[in-house]
Amino acid sequence: MIYPVILCGGSGTRLWPSSRRSYPKQFTGFFGDETLFQVTLKRLTGPDFGAPLVMTNADFRFIATEQCEQIGLADARVVIEPALRNTAPAILAAALLLEEEPDALMLVAPSDHIIAGVDTFLDTVRVAATAAADGKLVTLGVMPDRPETGYGYLELATQPDGLAAHPLVSFTEKPDVATAQTFLDGGKHLWNAGLFLFRVCDITAAYETHAPDMLAPVREAVKTGAEDLGFFRLGEDAYAKAPSDSIDYAVMEKADNIATVPLNSGWSDLGSWDALWSASAPDAQGIVTQGAATAVECENTFLRSEEDSLHLVGVGLSNIVAVAMRDAVLVADMTKSQDVKKAVSLLKEAQIEQAEHYPRFHRPWGWYETLCLGQRFQVKRIMVKPGGILSLQSHVHRSEHWIVVGGTAEVTVGDDKKLLTENESVYIPLGAVHRMANPGRVPMYLIEVQTGTYLGEDDIVRYEDVYNRG
Repeated sequence: MIYPVILCGGSGTRLWPSSRRSYPKQFTGFFGDETLFQVTLKRLTGPDFGAPLVMTNADFRFIATEQCEQIGLADARVVIEPALRNTAPAILAAALLLEEEPDALMLVAPSDHIIAGVDTFLDTVRVAATAAADGKLVTLGVMPDRPETGYGYLELATQPDGLAAHPLVSFTEKPDVATAQTFLDGGKHLWNAGLFLFRVCDITAAYETHAPDMLAPVREAVKTGAEDLGFFRLGEDAYAKAPSDSIDYAVMEKADNIATVPLNSGWSDLGSWDALWSASAPDAQGIVTQGAATAVECENTFLRSEEDSLHLVGVGLSNIVAVAMRDAVLVADMTKSQDVKKAVSLLKEAQIEQAEHYPRFHRPWGWYETLCLGQRFQVKRIMVKPGGILSLQSHVHRSEHWIVVGGTAEVTVGDDKKLLTENESVYIPLGAVHRMANPGRVPMYLIEVQTGTYLGEDDIVRYEDVYNRG
């Protein structure tokens, strides 16, 4: 049995503005209705695989759970990391959670990569599983097709010949162009895809040997962890003491039982807009359009609009990526798309909200977005999913009007509780204790008009919350 371990964190900088710290790229559908996270999960389901472990943080726990449920993976176990500690502690925590099955296999996979040719990928996994069952720590390496400087490399002793496990000579960090070209010409180097397969007992033993300072705090974090609303939350104090390191540095580069299986099925980590453009099947002129976008006499251009009401038009463009959202627009030279994260850093330094925050704020009960913000008033659109319940709360500085525009809302104001349907409204006076919920089977949509002296999200007194938020 192979247990998928899905790494589901991320800073959301490389595909800004579609991806941001509060809503990174794995939760976005770049190639259709299913998100990268969901496609990753579906790729790792079937008779060979057990229930997945999703390693994420508190901010993404409800999004991850909801997206698992949307594709019918209700058995996925979502594990909350209480602090950012890179991949090594997260993978170790997953291994310790599976420790009762020491001979079970773990397949570690990022949640935001794409892999074409799923059958070829699964064949590769089966070969890697055979090597892992024999005690090897296996990494899957991608056959390179260009001198890429954005990836790390795996060096084999000889050129790979067929689908088999090969001894690994060394890891190499992201090289310069000349070195990358040498690697490509030599035929002995593969891209490091961040895909790993090993037995629980073998990877745990590797940590004991090569990263003993990490083992004790992570083991204590698992021991002191607790179930919380269907999630497993690792112990906060213990996990904070774990060194922050990648699995490559902490274990893989030091171990002597490493093997590599070549993966030749069309892989990309979607680490830049030009990578996404390439993976989106450009037409004969090199044009990719997504959403409400039109290209006129353009070449090698990527146009993406995420608002139906905002039509993006490019005229006479060459080697350009343009992404339009309601609150931010990116226009970049395609060859400079790797530098988008530099722009995000500048925005963060200037304390620009769009640097990290998404225009739609996701909550365990649904989402909300601001439609209009002015002096002493704000208009929001709110979606509450079926069964969603907002906290019982009051506000010190604002009153609210709620107008239902879709579905049915159960509204509580003080001691009064009633149902509102489309085109019905209610007034929430300043200071009134109130709550809304969706008792129906379809999403409920509501327009909220706030008026008052202060409209910040921290103007809330929460009395009761089914999601255990503070």
